[in-house]
Amino acid sequence: MSDRTLRILVAKPGLDGHDRGAKIIARALRDAGFEVIYTGLHQTPEMIVESALQEDVDAIGLSILSGAHMTLFPAILGRMKDRGLEGITVFGGGIIPEEDIAKLETLGVRGIFRPGATTEQIVQWVRQNVQVREG
Repeated sequence: MSDRTLRILVAKPGLDGHDRGAKIIARALRDAGFEVIYTGLHQTPEMIVESALQEDVDAIGLSILSGAHMTLFPAILGRMKDRGLEGITVFGGGIIPEEDIAKLETLGVRGIFRPGATTEQIVQWVRQNVQVREG
């Protein structure tokens, strides 16, 4: 068991320009003691995966409000697999219909947070579901 602080990448993929929620989550995770890297707006799947690799993160949290979740999550997960990063926990939030959650979980998304989720719920979920990656 490592005593290294969890490293979490928070990213805004795609063309969605609304990042207030992502910034709130990034700040809440940081305030909870995690090391947080926020990528900023308009990140491509390639940019997100490259940042995850370079920053040696344990988890990636994606904020998607554009409705493109069924395109962006698979694209990111596919690129993660190509780069050997399957051990990174992926979670996300935004405007994601209930009927898409099971599909995303089947693809490998470990947690989905919809409108109304509190920062405390997300922090607690990270504490329970993300471990420091070894090696």
